[in-house]
Amino acid sequence: MKRLAGAEFAPETTYLNTPGSGLLPARAIDALRDEAEAAASYGTMGRDYFGPAAAARASFARLVGTTPDRVAVGSSVAVSTAVIAASLPEGAEVLLPEDDFSSLVNPFTVRAGLRVRFAPLARLAEAVRPGTALVACSAVQALDGRLADLAAVREAARAHGARTLVDMTQGAGWLPLDAEQYDYVVCGAYKWLLCPRGTSFLVVAADAPQPPASHAGWVAGADPGEANYGPIAHLAEDARRYDEPHGHLVHVGAQHSLALLEEVGVAAVHAHDTALAERYRAGLAELGYAPLPAPGSAIVTVPALAAAHDALAEEGILTAVRAGKLRAGFHLYNTAEDVDRMLEVVKRLDLPRS
Repeated sequence: MKRLAGAEFAPETTYLNTPGSGLLPARAIDALRDEAEAAASYGTMGRDYFGPAAAARASFARLVGTTPDRVAVGSSVAVSTAVIAASLPEGAEVLLPEDDFSSLVNPFTVRAGLRVRFAPLARLAEAVRPGTALVACSAVQALDGRLADLAAVREAARAHGARTLVDMTQGAGWLPLDAEQYDYVVCGAYKWLLCPRGTSFLVVAADAPQPPASHAGWVAGADPGEANYGPIAHLAEDARRYDEPHGHLVHVGAQHSLALLEEVGVAAVHAHDTALAERYRAGLAELGYAPLPAPGSAIVTVPALAAAHDALAEEGILTAVRAGKLRAGFHLYNTAEDVDRMLEVVKRLDLPRS
């Protein structure tokens, strides 16, 4: 992994804020630079508008265990989630975890006519009941890194006839995930998938209710070249009917970032990331600090260390504070030296333990 980090990443910072946004690899930066220069002669849709998006779609599908025909490209998780929310019948009950990320929650709470219910993440599966239409949750919680018990949620939903929606934004890229196990998947790709911001994906299972393509534009047509004017005569037969007219440059970058992750392999990234997170947890324990419980996660959140954020930043160590807690995430461009450097600063600050 060190060799890879040296070839593709050379950050001037000790970057531990991947849960906020990831770093771009060198190959994506080079491709973006070339395409931006080409835009001066060929326009902002480039010489091949659909090619990079198609390549990104296919790479993402392979990374999460599905097929490209089930994947739509978009720009934000909130838009993709809103497609699902809009498709639910009046009065449908939606079950969500408490304190999940707003892009997953808000499309359901602002949609009039739905009954939205919340439960603690640890008890989400047991909160599914007859009459629940949809259970939605993040695979990994953005706030504290907790992993959802997706198998339990899936089985409870099946037992009660509910559909499932999983937000893979904080997991795809480092956590082995299988999109085929759920009815719907949404994923922002600018974090652990290392894509430019403005890249997201929606997965719709073949046997799930197919939502109306309520935001269908010309790219949603079976033949986009014939769908520019007036009503679309024929929507795409697959998930491409949910495509947004995509940002060309961001998908040029995404194509190369996702290809890198495919080359490394999610299993290798998972082993690397979680080993660094465990090294950090062990070091925190030696210093007397207790992170929030998140077994097996690449994200570590520590309530007592929020005050360390600015001092860490002055040392070039970038983290984030969320809900009054210091959050760090460890990814393929991080090393054991990064962990030890952060622990050295924390030790020197000697902040109160609680």
